[in-house]
Amino acid sequence: MTIKKNKVMLNKLAASELVLNPDGSVYHLNLLPEDIAQKIILVGDPDRVARVSQYFDKIEIKKNKREFYTHTGILRGERITVMSSGIGTENIDIVMNELDALANIDLKNKEFKSEHQSLELFRLGTCGSVNPDVEVDNMLVTQNVVGLDGLLHFYQDYHFENEFSKNFLEKFPYERIKGMLYFSEWSEEISHYYKDAKYHGNTATFPGFYAPQGRQLRLRALDDKFLETLNDLGVTNFEMETSAIYGLSKLMGHKALTVNCVIANRRRGEFSADHHASEKKTIEWVLDRIIP
Repeated sequence: MTIKKNKVMLNKLAASELVLNPDGSVYHLNLLPEDIAQKIILVGDPDRVARVSQYFDKIEIKKNKREFYTHTGILRGERITVMSSGIGTENIDIVMNELDALANIDLKNKEFKSEHQSLELFRLGTCGSVNPDVEVDNMLVTQNVVGLDGLLHFYQDYHFENEFSKNFLEKFPYERIKGMLYFSEWSEEISHYYKDAKYHGNTATFPGFYAPQGRQLRLRALDDKFLETLNDLGVTNFEMETSAIYGLSKLMGHKALTVNCVIANRRRGEFSADHHASEKKTIEWVLDRIIP
């Protein structure tokens, strides 16, 4: 009898692994399973959540904790969620794991559900371009992504390789950070939503805003030509979240797609004359496509 009891306990998640709030919601997002829709828009800036949900016909849920704000409502008869992640792949690690827990773990019993639910996750953000031919204030959809932050190396069973990754690794000249690289790509099953975007490209996800993106204040960056080198390796643009969204989605069985509005071209030294107007255009463009 003792052996059977121990086997059952091994199928349960310990309280230290799946941390819940007193009301049973997941710890950081402060959400219950019924608080989210199957289609979820992920934005970085908490203030952008309301700028998206203002287009909903009705808002049913408004919750927040720390930098994680969530609005769920109805748009054109379909339920939809918009959620802020804050900045960086370390926050995406929290968002992705807790969203997956809401969809695929029985929180009350702390057991995996027998049937898997696949979420559709749409990152809506801004980015800078390293390709001099990419014009600012236009949408760019990420097809391939390289993560320079190392996150996916902490997970077992993650391996991804395609032509972009093989060519990139073969020519990547910075040995001191080469071991941190990992790769992923969009979920082709939902790529049709954004087929009419002006640009489709390859994104680099960085673990910081300054030296990782080639900026230099009092500290020197690794290489004055870092962004140019990435462009030579096929990178179109850069930001700080997509590699984790794409990589973890593949591991967890969700579908993910990123569109960023290009607000800066670093190779041409250009910045959007009105990035707020560009953001508004991107929000409307996304909503019109994922819920037509």
